[in-house]
Amino acid sequence: MLALRPYQEQAKAALYDHLRQRDDNPCVVIPTAGGKTPLMASVCKDAVGQWNGRVLILAHVKELLEQSADKLRTVCPEIEFGVYSAGLKRRDTRNPVIVAGIQSVYRRACELDAFDLVMVDEAHLIPADGEGMYRQFLADARVINPALRIVGFTATPFRLKTGPICTADGFLNHVCFEVGVRELIRDGFLCPLITKAGKAKADTTDLHVRAGEFMADEVEDLMDQDALVKAACAEIVEHTSGRQACLIFASGVKHGRHIVDVLSRQHGLKCGFVSGETPIPERDATLGRFRRGELKYLCNMNVLTTGFDAPHIDCVALVRPTMSPGLYYQMVGRGFRLHPSKQNCLVLDFGGNVLRHGPVDEIQVVTRDRGNGEAPAKECPECQAVIAAGYSVCPQCGYVFPPPERQKHEAKASEAGILSGQVTDAEYEVRDIAFSVHTKRDAPPEAPKTMRVDYRLGLNHWQSEFICVEHDGFARQKAVGWWRRRSHDPVPDTAERAVELADAGSLAITEKITVRSIAGEKYDRIVDYQLGPLPEALEVSPFDPFDPDEVPF
Repeated sequence: MLALRPYQEQAKAALYDHLRQRDDNPCVVIPTAGGKTPLMASVCKDAVGQWNGRVLILAHVKELLEQSADKLRTVCPEIEFGVYSAGLKRRDTRNPVIVAGIQSVYRRACELDAFDLVMVDEAHLIPADGEGMYRQFLADARVINPALRIVGFTATPFRLKTGPICTADGFLNHVCFEVGVRELIRDGFLCPLITKAGKAKADTTDLHVRAGEFMADEVEDLMDQDALVKAACAEIVEHTSGRQACLIFASGVKHGRHIVDVLSRQHGLKCGFVSGETPIPERDATLGRFRRGELKYLCNMNVLTTGFDAPHIDCVALVRPTMSPGLYYQMVGRGFRLHPSKQNCLVLDFGGNVLRHGPVDEIQVVTRDRGNGEAPAKECPECQAVIAAGYSVCPQCGYVFPPPERQKHEAKASEAGILSGQVTDAEYEVRDIAFSVHTKRDAPPEAPKTMRVDYRLGLNHWQSEFICVEHDGFARQKAVGWWRRRSHDPVPDTAERAVELADAGSLAITEKITVRSIAGEKYDRIVDYQLGPLPEALEVSPFDPFDPDEVPF
């Protein structure tokens, strides 16, 4: 008999407390690969064996139905259960527990008769309104049994356009239990995730949005340029040389086949491909080869986001941008499962998804689409302020944004941390440097100013820092230490004088900097420098008897 993990037992206890104490419908939130299916099977065992109830498990893909049936056999072999699914060629209707595909039963609530409990796997797919299949079936099932209780299970309890799936007037009303990705990784129940690669990402600022998602044809045009596909494939191959199973998410069918072709012709590697157009026998055969390790690379378009179980996946490559936080999570979640052969799962994000939605354990949900197709926010390259996309001039530093150009994704995947708190250090060669006097926005005239230092690290990639020469206390101490590492001249007392000396050549040249990014934090910071030799002093240092560091003998 399969024993539940501690958090699964806690989830079941919280669910039962909710059903006893409230008359609405709860939702259980457990991350992908966290074991929702064994929990549902255990609930079925209790509902039928202890309370003489009748249970329906609803799911939307064949793989989830097969997982549920398999766990029912393991957890409660004594319970008679049936399956209603055209894809599985079974139409059982009288069993105490039935596992059903929503596409097969949404018009057949009467045929299945009354249930006491309906459990919906991937419950975020229940639409907020309208006449979708889930809403039609659940409404009819409530007519047959007005006392019906509905329980949702999901890893992503939100929808892109409407926010949380639990609402006072919805089919699901309250999250009764939730456990997070970070907790399960910490406790050894999910595989750790890492990211690796450069800063460049797909620029989606001029993609249009329809129904809460980027328009498919525009996304595919953006991502399917030959040189860019070759560059992305080269990076995938480079980073997976020591890995065993890489799942690739493409931006379209043509794009996916292009990726497969490049991996084959340029790198001599076999890569399978499946999409909604792939015949089921061919798809099943390809997935079987990938699961058995006969294929190291598998590319797909929109078919392996939920229900696909291949625990040995140790690299997920997102060669597509998405506006959907749920889809982003589901794609990354393919690497969550534990397997004896892997220590972690590498996420290569070529679509800017981590930066768009946040670390996978702290997804930022935007509950409206972008309307005119512009991003909801953008980063000023001069001061790194995050501002509304509509600004043509940065309100904080005055930087004038150039007219939008359609940029393509580059050779590097984003290195933004896939888990909150994940620290990534990257060393950059400094191509140019600029000094200026900075006044804090809305500060009074008498407020201390700072010397702003801007390092150009790429064509349009800048990193800034602020040297607080006019401040007191620790801020002044840091400024003094910063200056003395670079100059024989005395530390200036004003930002204006600091800029004059810097522009005159008083400071050692900064050749390289190391920039630290912490996932979930808005701004990066400089943590190390490689400096050139100190130049000769421009002015004579005054003797300061109170500062032993400045005594000239």
